[in-house]
Amino acid sequence: MKNYKLSFFFLFTLLVIACSEEDPVIEYVTVTETVTETNTVEVDPYADSTLEGNITEDKTLDASKIWLIKGRVSVTDGTTLTIPAGTIIKAASGTGADASTLIVARGGKMIANGTADNPIIMTAAADNIEVGGTYPESGPALNVDTRGLWGGLLVLGKAPCSFKSDVTELQIEGIPTSDTNGLYGGSVADDNSGSFQYISIRHGGAEIGEGNEINGLTLGGVGSGTTVNQIEVLGNVDDGIEFFGGTVNATNLLVWGQGDDAIDIDQAYAGTIDGALVVLTAASDHGFEIDGPEGSAPGRFTLKNATVIGATDDCDAEGVDGEMADFRKGATGDVLNILFKDFAGGKDVELDASADASTYSAGTLTFANIDILHPLDDNGNVCSDVESVDKIFDDKSDESTFETDASTFAEIVTVQKEGNGLSDDSTFSWTFYMR
Repeated sequence: MKNYKLSFFFLFTLLVIACSEEDPVIEYVTVTETVTETNTVEVDPYADSTLEGNITEDKTLDASKIWLIKGRVSVTDGTTLTIPAGTIIKAASGTGADASTLIVARGGKMIANGTADNPIIMTAAADNIEVGGTYPESGPALNVDTRGLWGGLLVLGKAPCSFKSDVTELQIEGIPTSDTNGLYGGSVADDNSGSFQYISIRHGGAEIGEGNEINGLTLGGVGSGTTVNQIEVLGNVDDGIEFFGGTVNATNLLVWGQGDDAIDIDQAYAGTIDGALVVLTAASDHGFEIDGPEGSAPGRFTLKNATVIGATDDCDAEGVDGEMADFRKGATGDVLNILFKDFAGGKDVELDASADASTYSAGTLTFANIDILHPLDDNGNVCSDVESVDKIFDDKSDESTFETDASTFAEIVTVQKEGNGLSDDSTFSWTFYMR
């Protein structure tokens, strides 16, 4: 009995002790881990400012954006594209059929009126020019020796041209024959393709076929109702500005560093070019290359008040070509008040063949008031290898009196005379050349 009571007491004691201890408190802690992922999204800067394909409805660009030409873009018949002053248009790279070009087709119009303070710039996508025409502190990424990054500007009209076999229309060079927006020519002498003023066209001339490049500005069959004034073309692979027939008048043209001819005339162009500055570089060919009619339709141009500057360094020609002017294929027109400046010895003004000797002799190709300002060496002396006017003016056929007549319409000068050449180059103060 005693032993039983002791066991009961021990069990009671354990229960008391156990019940006197507190139950454990369990706390739950929530740990939140934040993981941040960064995804780079490429924003297309031309998402709402790209021109491609045919423009078939009137359109006005926004000068606060930079626009992109992608491929061959055509302003079609009955449509007007308006480009405000200060607009910058860049062109995607490409060659062949994919070359980016801007075409104003027959019946289409472009109203592109820049100003001296806010010119319109047409350039390559690689150009780092910004809205407002400014550049980063590093300066322009491209220069006059950067060529062939896009096509160019082509304006096509319904004015008369002189074509082989007397056809009335032709496909412009540089545009595939499958694209009828490339046709030009007709019978509307006062045709109106719009207004083109204070426009700088840069770094074009993309190759569309072997040996076939696009001019900076092509004017094909453009009529006298069209305004062309204050145009700059720089760093183009082919010609700077080429006139294929037509009657349009053009004033204040500047061509710098083209790869072929600066101003080229073909197919009986019958307008007037008044005021031009041509600056050749080592890459350049002729200042002027002027051809006559290809068919029976006649045409007579006027070219006046122009200065052409050769590419010469210490009396040596910088390029293998770089001639003053070449008249070919029975050229017909009037050339007056021209200054040829800084051309090395051996550079000339040519009548290319018998057909040009004939038009000169007939009085349908004339020259008046032409001055030659010879280059100086590094010591300020006239270069010793320069030539007299009867050598500079050269009839390759020797079938006319062009060479002996030269002294009656041309002279060697030591300074530019009033009334010869471009009267005031400050008219181009807005250009990249003068920046």
